[in-house]
Amino acid sequence: MRGEAPRPVGDLLIPAMPQLAERLVEHRLRRVWPALVGPDVARRAQPLALSGGCLHVVVDNSPWLQELTLRGAELTERLGKHCPAVRSVRFTLGRLPDVEAPAPARVVATPSLTAADIAEIDAAASVIKDDGLATAARRLLTKAWRSSSARGLSR
Repeated sequence: MRGEAPRPVGDLLIPAMPQLAERLVEHRLRRVWPALVGPDVARRAQPLALSGGCLHVVVDNSPWLQELTLRGAELTERLGKHCPAVRSVRFTLGRLPDVEAPAPARVVATPSLTAADIAEIDAAASVIKDDGLATAARRLLTKAWRSSSARGLSR
């Protein structure tokens, strides 16, 4: 067991819970959808579900629905090469599912430490003989000091 290479969690889940197989395929398809179908199609159509080998795709307007229906065999072949579980594709007109936008990163002002704070941290870490461990302790103490300052806690 020790010499084995790491395995993806999905490979372990499917034997344990076979009902997850199609859901994992759906998830993989959603992740690579723009690369498989191109950015223009990806803006107008998104996979909804995989059921019995048929990938159900929602399209947001009639002209694109017609275009994709005409290109159905080509897209089925392309998707099938990437994911053999997809044996057919069915396009339907509808509203595209909302894709969650990543939350904007918060910028948190980090309070600066005073010379006295730094001296106190250095004094606490100086009793540690191992240089690597002392450096790690300084980093942790500095973060803790800044964190407590940001929350208004006294030390």
